[in-house]
Amino acid sequence: MISACHRPPGTCKWNEIEHRLFPFISQNRRGQPLLTHAASVSLIPATRTTTGLEVRCVLVTHTHPKGVKSADEQRIAIILEPDEFHGDSNYSVVPYRK
Repeated sequence: MISACHRPPGTCKWNEIEHRLFPFISQNRRGQPLLTHAASVSLIPATRTTTGLEVRCVLVTHTHPKGVKSADEQRIAIILEPDEFHGDSNYSVVPYRK
């Protein structure tokens, strides 16, 4: 199951998690330039705080082909379950059930 949570219209566009996470990543790398993906992937997961924050980082190297369209039958088969909180913008995609 995949859950998607979008901000309701009119709310702040800034993500609170990012604002609490990125200062620690910046402190951890201590000005080292992130010139390669390998540098980023090695420095970011080393970020830790005294309150227990641990960061995981994975480099995804595969590419997705452009222009692939899903069939109408596939789109109809998708089951979306609205969340209790703002179900119009927060939902879960449930695996297909036969």
